[in-house]
Amino acid sequence: MIYTCTYYVPEIINVQVGEVFWNMLLAEHGLDENGFYQGNDPLQTQRVGVYFDEIESQGPTKYVPRSVQVDLEAGVCNKIKGGKLGGLFRPDTFLNAEVGAGNNWAKGCAELVDSILEIVRRQSEKCDALQGFQVLQSLGGGTGAGLGSLLLSKLREEFPDRMVSTYSIFPSPKVSETVVEPYNAMLSIHQLVENSDLTFTIDNEALYDICVKTLKISSPEFSHLNHLIAKVMCGVSTSLRFPGQLNGDLRKLGMNLIPFPRLHFLMPSYAPIYDNAASSFNKSSVSELTKELFDRKNLFVACDPRFGRYLTAATIFRGNVSSREYAIRDLQTKNSQNFVEWIPDNVSVSLCRVPPVGQSQAAVALSNSTAIQDVFKRTLESFSAMYKRRAFLHWYTGEGMDVMEFSEAESNIQDMISEYQQEEYQEEHTADYAEEEQ
Repeated sequence: MIYTCTYYVPEIINVQVGEVFWNMLLAEHGLDENGFYQGNDPLQTQRVGVYFDEIESQGPTKYVPRSVQVDLEAGVCNKIKGGKLGGLFRPDTFLNAEVGAGNNWAKGCAELVDSILEIVRRQSEKCDALQGFQVLQSLGGGTGAGLGSLLLSKLREEFPDRMVSTYSIFPSPKVSETVVEPYNAMLSIHQLVENSDLTFTIDNEALYDICVKTLKISSPEFSHLNHLIAKVMCGVSTSLRFPGQLNGDLRKLGMNLIPFPRLHFLMPSYAPIYDNAASSFNKSSVSELTKELFDRKNLFVACDPRFGRYLTAATIFRGNVSSREYAIRDLQTKNSQNFVEWIPDNVSVSLCRVPPVGQSQAAVALSNSTAIQDVFKRTLESFSAMYKRRAFLHWYTGEGMDVMEFSEAESNIQDMISEYQQEEYQEEHTADYAEEEQ
């Protein structure tokens, strides 16, 4: 008797609105703007089903994104429909409201959530091995923050056994659009703590600094920031989309990076990052890439990891990179004071021979560090300054919100900051005790 084993690629359903990420994804998988394969490397389509559905007809196979394009304002969706990627997405996966959120978290448009969930249900029913969801949201505005938070809670209710991951963009005064961003961000973080399994934290302040100081862009625009975000998103999903060492899925990623359920906010970093003028002069070794990944300048969160401790980290190297892990071990040895000692082998290394388009090799890291509390402190400080004066609250209570929701969010984030501080204190106390014993 012969037994056959069918292997299903673990699928992800994406919820966002935007083009840059999909443009990069198409290029890496050898697909054109209409979803037809034009490449010549079999690795490009081996696991393409993570983000795409294969539609077979009389002609060539068409690859359609498993995605929902949603924004409360019609203009954003219409721009994609009328653009180069207009023929890539299913027409019935575009959703928008008649009126925008006006940067108000409370105007999350609950009626739109039911329509989103209906599309998600249809897409999930076609999946063979749905691993979870990926939501891209900006925490400063009304749509990504308010609607995104509501959607996360609904996904958690309807799909309790699936992973929910988010790419959450934290606001910064340097690229601020509205004065109530601290309110929107705090209310969103409160929901992320409870309803997300993995949150890839991206900070607009860090992106702005990378553009100005490293890429030498004097006045960064949102297109520049979005390009950096898309690079990290493609890098993080590399081990899911291509065969290689330590392949896995969102659950395995979480298992290795999240020691405590509430502390699931990960800090991405990318290497190499340099301006186009210097691209022909740069070729990084494994040790150089590793050093850059743990350098503050390459971190997508505005904090200094030297003033915190790494609980866990995952590194993904792409391109023609040798499988020597000594670079990671060497870095841990030299900076042992920055890594907790009670989690053995807390930095994983994954290798993939498919490089990003336009680069011969690159690397991305995901770090779970107590240093991220600086971002929450910064947001909490801005929030508290306005909240204690009850400034702008009438815009939220007028939409049906209770003031207690603000107090609960404030208390929850304060508790989470204390939890990060506790992990730091325990590690320092343990180290001091060990020295006394010796």
